[in-house]
Amino acid sequence: MTASPKIELMAPAGDFESLQAAIDNGADSVYFGVEQLNMRARATVNFTMDNLPEIARRCKLKKIRTYLTLNTIIYDHDLSVVKTLLNKAKAANITAVIASDQAVIAMARAIGMEVHLSTQLNITNIETIRFYSLFADTMVLSRELSLRQVKKITEQIQKEQIKGPSGKLVEVEIFGHGALCMAVSGKCYLSLHSHNSSANRGACKQNCRKKYTVIDQESGFEMELDNEYIMSPKDLCTLDFLDQVIDSGIQVLKIEGRGRAPEYVATVIKTYRQAINSYYEDTFSKDKITIWMEALNTVYNRGFWSGYYLGQELGEWSAVPGSMATQKKVYVGKGTHYFQKANVGEFKIEAYDIKAGDKILITGPNTGVQEMTIDEMYVNDIFSDKATKGDLCTFKVPFRIRLSDKLYKIVQA
Repeated sequence: MTASPKIELMAPAGDFESLQAAIDNGADSVYFGVEQLNMRARATVNFTMDNLPEIARRCKLKKIRTYLTLNTIIYDHDLSVVKTLLNKAKAANITAVIASDQAVIAMARAIGMEVHLSTQLNITNIETIRFYSLFADTMVLSRELSLRQVKKITEQIQKEQIKGPSGKLVEVEIFGHGALCMAVSGKCYLSLHSHNSSANRGACKQNCRKKYTVIDQESGFEMELDNEYIMSPKDLCTLDFLDQVIDSGIQVLKIEGRGRAPEYVATVIKTYRQAINSYYEDTFSKDKITIWMEALNTVYNRGFWSGYYLGQELGEWSAVPGSMATQKKVYVGKGTHYFQKANVGEFKIEAYDIKAGDKILITGPNTGVQEMTIDEMYVNDIFSDKATKGDLCTFKVPFRIRLSDKLYKIVQA
């Protein structure tokens, strides 16, 4: 094994539920957006500036690094907001800012804030690494590189001892799992042309995820692109060759998914945490990979492929418009009370029926994502096997629930 110390597992956080899910399931760092100046401005709720101290507080308790994502195109009218945001992030002790615009990079450096460079900069070679080492400590490489190319870059950083502003060797980060865009490093203009809604300002309308008919304007010949959504790539998954990924010399493995549900974050981070630990324990095996892949398939995905890391020149396209997950969640109700001495949670059933033996999810801003099976329960204070809409249901819950928590039933997709 060539990589030491253990690589950093970076988790997405689109809201407090996802943040807590990342913390609880083994993330080493989290990245998140604040309000509108990030590449998932419309895909998720996003945090506010006032949330920064709480984000930092929760993560500090678990020694988890925090990264503010501020990687959109910046216009003149954005500059005052950017300055305010960076100052508040610095005051809240957020670890670093992920940026691509030179204005953001310069502002962050001026206040002594650590800078990481976004994949939007499309870094593909060692000369670019040398140049940006003047400004940044960590760099996300282009998603279009192969592992062979990645390894060549990491070896050259070691050989030349290329250091960032902190005085430490430049860290290399790559994406390891999640949605892929058909555009080079995510630089797409389809949404801007069709809806005046720029993907590069975090407002992508996802035109590429739809089915299209192609018409030859000269002959009038019409072709329906059946069976494949040819602009919608399958999701990236590196788990089955994670040993090769780690051996490429990277320091940070980034999981995409700030726009996805908290149970996605919980499952993916937990699975990659197990796989990374297994690699360093020398127990990484095909049998374990099979089990891990089954887990990844239970949450939102468009099917999986290896990206360009193994040298594949063409992408693999999704055969469906949405998720291919083997499981889905259905809303059941909300938390109403927690009896702490008895470890019992009370829920108001508002939608779907629930019964003893069901597999459930309980999610909330402080609870994160908790998965369990109901052993037995009481309905309206009477022992029962089933609860329906309007009922008050209680059952053993080995963790505190809150009024903001939501109860879901997990069913086969």
